[in-house]
Amino acid sequence: MKIYLISDNVDTRTGLRLVGVDGAVVHTQDELKAQLDKVVSDKDIGIVLIMEKLSKQFPDIMKEIKLTMTVPLIVEIPDRHGTGRTKDFLAAYVRDAIGVKLE
Repeated sequence: MKIYLISDNVDTRTGLRLVGVDGAVVHTQDELKAQLDKVVSDKDIGIVLIMEKLSKQFPDIMKEIKLTMTVPLIVEIPDRHGTGRTKDFLAAYVRDAIGVKLE
């Protein structure tokens, strides 16, 4: 099983290439859609790392892929500037998903 990266910057792609993860750099919605179509048709790819910024920038594409595909696993990762999530994102996620407030 292979891991594939879809990034919006060359630095992240270069860093992960050094550890053997192949990938592509995309900037537009059409480029992202084309890469995702390529990745889901490749049965050797089991995990897709996608930059959190891209996922937030094109939520419709990401929602469609996550709801319709079981393989590959889509994992959002922060870029070199850090995550765009708030400190309490996990508690908010649980609260929204099951209605339980964590303190």
